[in-house]
Amino acid sequence: MSPLDKLRNFVEINAFGVCTWLGEKFKIQTSVIRLFFIYSSFLAIGSPVIIYMILAFWIKMKNHLIAKRSSVWDL
Repeated sequence: MSPLDKLRNFVEINAFGVCTWLGEKFKIQTSVIRLFFIYSSFLAIGSPVIIYMILAFWIKMKNHLIAKRSSVWDL
């Protein structure tokens, strides 16, 4: 396994999962979405990073709420 593959696996495991979530939602490859965020960040001077962070917060909160609402009868 090359160092680049190790870096990619580390980022995919420890990242927020926004690109993966968007890829599954719109049926687009995750690498295409990542490239879009990278290129648009350079062109728009970082404003897509703000959108990425908002989506990451939203996804984490949604997952947290779903995990908490497992059953009505649990105390």
